[in-house]
Amino acid sequence: MSVPLPRRKDAAHNRAAILIAAVAVLADDPLASVDTITKAAGLSRRAFYGHFEDRDALITAVIAEGAERFNAIAAAVTDDDPRIALAHLATALWGEAEHVHAAAAIALNDRLVRRTAEALAPVRARLGEICRSGYEREVLRRDIPPAVTARLVEEAARGVITHIDPQTTREHRLATRAVLSVAGVDWSEIDDLIDQERA
Repeated sequence: MSVPLPRRKDAAHNRAAILIAAVAVLADDPLASVDTITKAAGLSRRAFYGHFEDRDALITAVIAEGAERFNAIAAAVTDDDPRIALAHLATALWGEAEHVHAAAAIALNDRLVRRTAEALAPVRARLGEICRSGYEREVLRRDIPPAVTARLVEEAARGVITHIDPQTTREHRLATRAVLSVAGVDWSEIDDLIDQERA
């Protein structure tokens, strides 16, 4: 007997619910168990194993989904001014609050660092391009090589993401401020750049 369409829709809904719950739970606890995640999704272990072979398969799916979002954001950043491009990238990633928190938490797990880094290679490449352009046009810091600036920007963003909850902080520009400061933009210019990015 064929499976009716509504049940297929339910199955797709359940898989999506597990992924959504995993993102939220892993953002707080990267070592959260399958039981914790399925409970947060309001589903059973049986429902979980109907979609994922094991916890590792779920983590792979979370990384892939987050990377798809982040890589799309990086590809959409086409601003000519490297400072505005950097502000745009930081602001857009910060807007993906739960996914960014989950990715950061997962990336801090030594066993998953390489997998996460590979999935996010396009974001890192775009960041490198922005920092090189800013170096060449003398609008971002020139006291260190642009590859080092890109790495410092990445670490500054990771620090903000790891330690500041974007759902509770009143400073919605915090990640963008941190990124631009590390890249060598004077703090007094940052608000104007953020306003240009939003225009």
